[in-house]
Amino acid sequence: MPDLMKDRYYNYNTIHELAMCVNAVYPTFPADDFITDVMDETWHTLELKARMRRITINLGKYLPPDYEHALGILDKAITDYPVGNVDSGLLYFPDFVEVYGQDERYWDLSMVALERYTQYSTAEFAVRPFIIKHEVRMMAQMASWAEHDNEHVRRLASEGCRPALPWGQALTSFKKDPSPVLRILERLKADPSLYVRKSVANNLNDISKNHPDLIVGLAKDWYGKNEHTDWIIKHGCRTLLKKGNRDVLGIFGFTDADCVNIDNFSLNAASVCVGEDMVFSFRIVANNKEIKVRLEYGIDYVKANGTRSRRIFKISEPTLRKNEKKSYSKTHSFADASTRKHYPGIHSVTLIVNGVERGTLNFEVSDV
Repeated sequence: MPDLMKDRYYNYNTIHELAMCVNAVYPTFPADDFITDVMDETWHTLELKARMRRITINLGKYLPPDYEHALGILDKAITDYPVGNVDSGLLYFPDFVEVYGQDERYWDLSMVALERYTQYSTAEFAVRPFIIKHEVRMMAQMASWAEHDNEHVRRLASEGCRPALPWGQALTSFKKDPSPVLRILERLKADPSLYVRKSVANNLNDISKNHPDLIVGLAKDWYGKNEHTDWIIKHGCRTLLKKGNRDVLGIFGFTDADCVNIDNFSLNAASVCVGEDMVFSFRIVANNKEIKVRLEYGIDYVKANGTRSRRIFKISEPTLRKNEKKSYSKTHSFADASTRKHYPGIHSVTLIVNGVERGTLNFEVSDV
Protein backbone atom coordinates (compact mmCIF):
# COMPACT_ATOMS: atom_id res chain seq x y z
CA MET A 1 0.00 0.00 0.00
CA PRO A 2 1.39 3.44 -0.85
CA ASP A 3 2.53 5.70 1.96
CA LEU A 4 -0.44 7.92 2.91
CA MET A 5 0.25 11.59 3.57
CA LYS A 6 -1.86 11.54 6.71
CA ASP A 7 0.29 8.76 8.17
CA ARG A 8 3.55 10.31 7.00
CA TYR A 9 2.85 13.73 8.48
CA TYR A 10 0.69 12.90 11.48
CA ASN A 11 1.78 9.85 13.45
CA TYR A 12 2.94 9.04 16.96
CA ASN A 13 6.51 10.15 16.32
CA THR A 14 5.61 13.57 14.90
CA ILE A 15 3.00 14.24 17.59
CA HIS A 16 5.41 13.14 20.33
CA GLU A 17 8.04 15.46 18.87
CA LEU A 18 5.57 18.36 18.95
CA ALA A 19 4.61 17.59 22.55
CA MET A 20 8.28 17.56 23.60
CA CYS A 21 8.99 20.84 21.80
CA VAL A 22 6.07 22.53 23.54
CA ASN A 23 6.94 20.99 26.89
CA ALA A 24 10.52 22.21 26.60
CA VAL A 25 9.36 25.85 26.53
CA TYR A 26 6.22 25.40 28.64
CA PRO A 27 7.08 22.80 31.31
CA THR A 28 3.52 22.49 32.66
CA PHE A 29 2.30 21.27 29.25
CA PRO A 30 0.89 17.74 29.87
CA ALA A 31 2.59 15.97 26.97
CA ASP A 32 1.20 12.50 27.72
CA ASP A 33 -2.39 13.72 28.05
CA PHE A 34 -2.02 15.74 24.85
CA ILE A 35 -0.80 12.71 22.88
CA THR A 36 -3.53 10.48 24.32
CA ASP A 37 -6.29 12.93 23.46
CA VAL A 38 -4.98 13.52 19.94
CA MET A 39 -4.51 9.84 19.14
CA ASP A 40 -7.71 8.46 20.64
CA GLU A 41 -9.64 5.48 19.30
CA THR A 42 -10.94 7.46 16.32
CA TRP A 43 -7.52 8.65 15.14
CA HIS A 44 -7.13 6.01 12.43
CA THR A 45 -10.41 7.08 10.80
CA LEU A 46 -9.38 10.74 10.39
CA GLU A 47 -8.09 12.11 7.08
CA LEU A 48 -5.14 14.49 6.83
CA LYS A 49 -6.82 17.83 7.53
CA ALA A 50 -9.01 16.33 10.23
CA ARG A 51 -5.89 15.05 11.98
CA MET A 52 -4.31 18.49 11.69
CA ARG A 53 -7.40 20.09 13.23
CA ARG A 54 -7.46 17.48 16.04
CA ILE A 55 -3.91 18.50 16.94
CA THR A 56 -4.85 22.19 16.82
CA ILE A 57 -7.87 21.75 19.07
CA ASN A 58 -5.83 19.90 21.65
CA LEU A 59 -3.10 22.52 21.58
CA GLY A 60 -5.87 24.99 22.41
CA LYS A 61 -7.04 22.68 25.19
CA TYR A 62 -3.68 22.39 26.94
CA LEU A 63 -2.01 25.73 26.19
CA PRO A 64 -2.92 28.84 28.23
CA PRO A 65 -6.35 30.27 27.37
CA ASP A 66 -4.82 33.67 26.71
CA TYR A 67 -4.20 33.79 22.93
CA GLU A 68 -1.12 36.01 23.14
CA HIS A 69 0.43 33.77 25.80
CA ALA A 70 -0.29 30.64 23.77
CA LEU A 71 1.22 32.18 20.61
CA GLY A 72 4.34 33.09 22.54
CA ILE A 73 4.77 29.45 23.49
CA LEU A 74 4.22 28.22 19.94
CA ASP A 75 6.64 30.87 18.65
CA LYS A 76 9.36 29.33 20.82
CA ALA A 77 8.38 25.73 20.06
CA ILE A 78 8.47 26.15 16.29
CA THR A 79 12.10 27.27 16.36
CA ASP A 80 13.08 23.63 17.01
CA TYR A 81 11.97 22.87 13.44
CA PRO A 82 13.94 23.86 10.32
CA VAL A 83 12.81 27.11 8.74
CA GLY A 84 12.28 27.25 4.99
CA ASN A 85 11.38 23.58 4.46
CA VAL A 86 7.62 24.25 4.30
CA ASP A 87 6.81 21.06 6.19
CA SER A 88 3.16 20.13 5.64
CA GLY A 89 3.29 18.25 8.91
CA LEU A 90 3.48 21.59 10.75
CA LEU A 91 0.22 22.98 9.38
CA TYR A 92 -1.27 23.05 12.89
CA PHE A 93 0.83 26.13 13.67
CA PRO A 94 -0.96 28.42 11.16
CA ASP A 95 -4.15 26.44 11.80
CA PHE A 96 -3.95 27.49 15.47
CA VAL A 97 -4.12 31.10 14.28
CA GLU A 98 -7.12 30.30 12.07
CA VAL A 99 -9.02 28.59 14.90
CA TYR A 100 -8.20 30.87 17.83
CA GLY A 101 -7.02 34.15 16.32
CA GLN A 102 -9.83 35.53 14.19
CA ASP A 103 -11.22 37.89 16.82
CA GLU A 104 -10.78 41.53 15.79
CA ARG A 105 -8.68 42.30 18.88
CA TYR A 106 -6.14 39.66 17.79
CA TRP A 107 -5.67 40.95 14.24
CA ASP A 108 -2.14 42.28 14.55
CA LEU A 109 -0.97 39.28 16.58
CA SER A 110 -2.46 36.88 14.05
CA MET A 111 -0.94 38.62 11.03
CA VAL A 112 2.52 38.52 12.57
CA ALA A 113 2.04 34.85 13.47
CA LEU A 114 0.86 33.87 9.98
CA GLU A 115 3.83 35.68 8.45
CA ARG A 116 6.16 33.80 10.78
CA TYR A 117 4.57 30.35 10.54
CA THR A 118 4.27 30.32 6.75
CA GLN A 119 8.07 30.18 6.64
CA TYR A 120 7.87 26.79 8.39
CA SER A 121 4.59 25.46 7.05
CA THR A 122 2.43 27.31 4.56
CA ALA A 123 -0.38 29.47 5.93
CA GLU A 124 -2.25 29.38 2.60
CA PHE A 125 -5.24 27.61 4.18
CA ALA A 126 -5.28 29.64 7.39
CA VAL A 127 -5.51 33.03 5.66
CA ARG A 128 -8.69 32.19 3.76
CA PRO A 129 -11.21 32.71 6.59
CA PHE A 130 -9.62 36.11 7.19
CA ILE A 131 -10.13 36.97 3.50
CA ILE A 132 -13.74 35.81 3.59
CA LYS A 133 -14.58 37.84 6.70
CA HIS A 134 -12.40 40.91 6.07
CA GLU A 135 -11.68 40.93 2.34
CA VAL A 136 -10.46 44.49 1.88
CA ARG A 137 -8.33 44.55 5.00
CA MET A 138 -6.84 41.11 4.39
CA MET A 139 -6.06 41.76 0.74
CA ALA A 140 -4.22 44.89 1.83
CA GLN A 141 -2.17 42.63 4.08
CA MET A 142 -1.57 40.24 1.18
CA ALA A 143 -0.36 43.17 -0.93
CA SER A 144 2.11 44.04 1.80
CA TRP A 145 3.31 40.43 1.96
CA ALA A 146 3.80 40.45 -1.82
CA GLU A 147 6.65 42.93 -1.22
CA HIS A 148 8.28 40.87 1.56
CA ASP A 149 11.95 39.86 1.42
CA ASN A 150 11.13 36.22 2.18
CA GLU A 151 9.92 34.07 -0.74
CA HIS A 152 7.64 32.01 1.51
CA VAL A 153 5.77 35.12 2.60
CA ARG A 154 5.53 36.40 -0.98
CA ARG A 155 4.19 33.03 -2.08
CA LEU A 156 1.56 33.22 0.67
CA ALA A 157 0.33 36.48 -0.90
CA SER A 158 -0.50 34.57 -4.09
CA GLU A 159 -1.33 31.08 -2.90
CA GLY A 160 -3.58 32.25 -0.11
CA CYS A 161 -5.94 34.09 -2.46
CA ARG A 162 -6.22 31.46 -5.21
CA PRO A 163 -9.96 31.31 -5.96
CA ALA A 164 -10.02 27.51 -5.98
CA LEU A 165 -7.07 26.36 -3.88
CA PRO A 166 -7.06 22.54 -3.62
CA TRP A 167 -8.09 21.46 -0.10
CA GLY A 168 -8.81 25.08 0.82
CA GLN A 169 -12.02 27.04 1.34
CA ALA A 170 -13.29 28.36 -1.99
CA LEU A 171 -13.14 32.13 -2.33
CA THR A 172 -16.44 32.54 -4.17
CA SER A 173 -16.22 36.32 -4.46
CA PHE A 174 -12.91 35.96 -6.30
CA LYS A 175 -14.38 33.33 -8.58
CA LYS A 176 -16.94 35.94 -9.62
CA ASP A 177 -14.57 38.91 -9.70
CA PRO A 178 -10.84 38.09 -9.58
CA SER A 179 -9.69 41.71 -9.89
CA PRO A 180 -8.48 41.90 -6.24
CA VAL A 181 -6.37 38.80 -6.88
CA LEU A 182 -4.91 40.19 -10.10
CA ARG A 183 -3.72 43.27 -8.21
CA ILE A 184 -1.65 40.96 -6.01
CA LEU A 185 -0.33 38.95 -8.95
CA GLU A 186 0.70 42.14 -10.74
CA ARG A 187 3.21 42.70 -7.93
CA LEU A 188 4.61 39.17 -8.31
CA LYS A 189 4.60 38.67 -12.08
CA ALA A 190 8.41 38.92 -12.36
CA ASP A 191 9.34 37.43 -9.00
CA PRO A 192 12.89 35.98 -8.91
CA SER A 193 11.72 32.91 -6.95
CA LEU A 194 10.46 29.92 -8.93
CA TYR A 195 8.51 28.90 -5.81
CA VAL A 196 6.57 32.16 -6.02
CA ARG A 197 6.22 32.07 -9.80
CA LYS A 198 4.64 28.60 -9.67
CA SER A 199 2.01 29.95 -7.28
CA VAL A 200 1.28 32.95 -9.49
CA ALA A 201 0.90 30.66 -12.50
CA ASN A 202 -1.42 28.31 -10.61
CA ASN A 203 -3.49 31.27 -9.51
CA LEU A 204 -3.83 32.49 -13.11
CA ASN A 205 -4.79 28.97 -14.19
CA ASP A 206 -7.54 28.93 -11.53
CA ILE A 207 -8.90 32.23 -12.83
CA SER A 208 -8.75 31.11 -16.46
CA LYS A 209 -11.34 28.41 -15.81
CA ASN A 210 -14.04 31.02 -15.08
CA HIS A 211 -12.64 34.05 -16.91
CA PRO A 212 -10.75 32.82 -19.99
CA ASP A 213 -11.03 36.10 -21.90
CA LEU A 214 -9.63 38.04 -18.96
CA ILE A 215 -6.54 35.80 -18.78
CA VAL A 216 -6.09 35.91 -22.57
CA GLY A 217 -6.01 39.71 -22.39
CA LEU A 218 -3.62 39.68 -19.46
CA ALA A 219 -1.35 37.16 -21.20
CA LYS A 220 -1.14 39.37 -24.28
CA ASP A 221 -0.28 42.36 -22.11
CA TRP A 222 2.33 40.61 -19.94
CA TYR A 223 4.04 38.31 -22.43
CA GLY A 224 7.38 39.16 -24.06
CA LYS A 225 8.68 41.64 -21.51
CA ASN A 226 10.42 39.49 -18.88
CA GLU A 227 11.56 35.86 -18.95
CA HIS A 228 10.14 35.17 -15.48
CA THR A 229 6.79 36.63 -16.52
CA ASP A 230 6.83 34.64 -19.75
CA TRP A 231 7.26 31.41 -17.75
CA ILE A 232 4.34 32.38 -15.52
CA ILE A 233 2.10 33.10 -18.50
CA LYS A 234 2.96 29.82 -20.24
CA HIS A 235 2.28 27.76 -17.10
CA GLY A 236 -0.73 29.84 -16.09
CA CYS A 237 -2.37 29.32 -19.50
CA ARG A 238 -1.97 25.53 -19.49
CA THR A 239 -5.71 24.84 -19.23
CA LEU A 240 -6.43 27.25 -22.09
CA LEU A 241 -3.70 25.60 -24.15
CA LYS A 242 -5.19 22.17 -23.52
CA LYS A 243 -8.57 23.51 -24.61
CA GLY A 244 -7.03 24.67 -27.87
CA ASN A 245 -7.69 28.37 -27.27
CA ARG A 246 -6.55 29.97 -30.53
CA ASP A 247 -5.61 33.31 -28.97
CA VAL A 248 -3.39 31.69 -26.36
CA LEU A 249 -1.83 29.31 -28.87
CA GLY A 250 -1.05 32.34 -31.02
CA ILE A 251 0.75 34.12 -28.16
CA PHE A 252 3.27 31.27 -28.02
CA GLY A 253 3.61 30.89 -31.78
CA PHE A 254 1.55 27.72 -32.22
CA THR A 255 -0.52 29.14 -35.05
CA ASP A 256 -0.40 26.94 -38.14
CA ALA A 257 -1.41 23.30 -37.86
CA ASP A 258 -1.77 22.84 -41.63
CA CYS A 259 1.95 23.19 -42.31
CA VAL A 260 2.71 19.73 -40.92
CA ASN A 261 1.67 16.28 -42.05
CA ILE A 262 1.06 13.32 -39.75
CA ASP A 263 1.68 9.77 -40.90
CA ASN A 264 2.19 6.29 -39.45
CA PHE A 265 -0.13 7.05 -36.51
CA SER A 266 -0.65 3.59 -35.01
CA LEU A 267 -1.12 1.56 -31.82
CA ASN A 268 1.11 -1.29 -30.78
CA ALA A 269 -1.99 -3.37 -29.92
CA ALA A 270 -5.75 -3.18 -30.38
CA SER A 271 -6.41 -3.82 -26.69
CA VAL A 272 -4.83 -3.35 -23.30
CA CYS A 273 -5.60 -4.74 -19.86
CA VAL A 274 -5.99 -2.56 -16.79
CA GLY A 275 -2.55 -2.31 -15.25
CA GLU A 276 -0.73 -2.45 -18.59
CA ASP A 277 0.72 0.22 -20.90
CA MET A 278 -0.69 1.39 -24.20
CA VAL A 279 1.88 2.49 -26.79
CA PHE A 280 1.21 4.61 -29.85
CA SER A 281 3.56 6.09 -32.41
CA PHE A 282 3.49 8.59 -35.25
CA ARG A 283 5.68 10.73 -37.47
CA ILE A 284 5.35 14.46 -38.04
CA VAL A 285 6.67 16.18 -41.17
CA ALA A 286 7.06 19.92 -41.69
CA ASN A 287 5.95 21.06 -45.11
CA ASN A 288 7.40 24.15 -46.70
CA LYS A 289 8.57 26.31 -43.80
CA GLU A 290 9.92 26.27 -40.26
CA ILE A 291 7.14 25.89 -37.69
CA LYS A 292 6.65 25.72 -33.95
CA VAL A 293 4.56 22.71 -33.00
CA ARG A 294 2.68 21.87 -29.82
CA LEU A 295 2.03 18.13 -29.77
CA GLU A 296 -0.59 16.70 -27.42
CA TYR A 297 -2.80 13.68 -27.19
CA GLY A 298 -6.21 13.15 -25.68
CA ILE A 299 -7.41 9.96 -24.06
CA ASP A 300 -11.18 9.46 -24.04
CA TYR A 301 -11.65 7.36 -20.91
CA VAL A 302 -14.68 5.20 -20.25
CA LYS A 303 -16.27 6.25 -16.96
CA ALA A 304 -18.08 4.04 -14.45
CA ASN A 305 -21.46 4.93 -15.99
CA GLY A 306 -20.31 4.02 -19.51
CA THR A 307 -19.91 7.58 -20.80
CA ARG A 308 -16.53 8.92 -21.86
CA SER A 309 -14.46 11.90 -20.75
CA ARG A 310 -11.26 13.28 -22.23
CA ARG A 311 -7.97 14.21 -20.62
CA ILE A 312 -5.25 16.01 -22.55
CA PHE A 313 -1.55 15.20 -22.19
CA LYS A 314 1.39 17.15 -23.57
CA ILE A 315 3.99 15.35 -25.67
CA SER A 316 6.45 17.98 -26.89
CA GLU A 317 6.89 21.46 -28.35
CA PRO A 318 9.51 21.15 -31.09
CA THR A 319 10.46 23.69 -33.71
CA LEU A 320 10.72 21.88 -37.04
CA ARG A 321 12.84 23.11 -39.92
CA LYS A 322 11.47 23.10 -43.45
CA ASN A 323 10.79 19.48 -44.55
CA GLU A 324 12.12 18.09 -41.25
CA LYS A 325 10.70 14.75 -40.09
CA LYS A 326 10.42 13.63 -36.48
CA SER A 327 9.14 10.31 -35.12
CA TYR A 328 7.56 9.74 -31.73
CA SER A 329 6.62 6.74 -29.62
CA LYS A 330 4.54 7.41 -26.52
CA THR A 331 3.69 5.07 -23.65
CA HIS A 332 0.55 5.67 -21.60
CA SER A 333 -0.15 3.73 -18.41
CA PHE A 334 -3.52 2.20 -17.61
CA ALA A 335 -2.55 1.24 -14.08
CA ASP A 336 -5.10 2.26 -11.46
CA ALA A 337 -4.01 5.07 -9.14
CA SER A 338 -5.49 7.11 -6.32
CA THR A 339 -6.51 9.78 -8.86
CA ARG A 340 -7.92 7.49 -11.55
CA LYS A 341 -9.67 4.12 -11.77
CA HIS A 342 -9.92 2.51 -15.19
CA TYR A 343 -13.05 0.82 -16.53
CA PRO A 344 -13.41 -1.65 -19.40
CA GLY A 345 -14.70 -0.51 -22.76
CA ILE A 346 -13.73 1.18 -26.00
CA HIS A 347 -11.34 4.08 -25.39
CA SER A 348 -9.65 6.31 -27.94
CA VAL A 349 -6.43 8.26 -28.37
CA THR A 350 -6.50 11.48 -30.40
CA LEU A 351 -3.41 13.24 -31.68
CA ILE A 352 -3.56 17.05 -31.40
CA VAL A 353 -1.27 19.45 -33.26
CA ASN A 354 -1.39 23.15 -32.37
CA GLY A 355 -4.84 22.68 -30.88
CA VAL A 356 -6.25 20.83 -33.91
CA GLU A 357 -7.20 17.15 -33.86
CA ARG A 358 -5.21 15.22 -36.46
CA GLY A 359 -6.36 11.62 -36.05
CA THR A 360 -8.12 9.25 -33.65
CA LEU A 361 -7.56 5.57 -32.93
CA ASN A 362 -9.87 3.33 -30.88
CA PHE A 363 -8.70 0.55 -28.60
CA GLU A 364 -10.26 -1.69 -26.00
CA VAL A 365 -9.46 -1.69 -22.31
CA SER A 366 -10.35 -4.88 -20.46
CA ASP A 367 -10.17 -5.79 -16.80
CA VAL A 368 -8.96 -9.36 -17.38
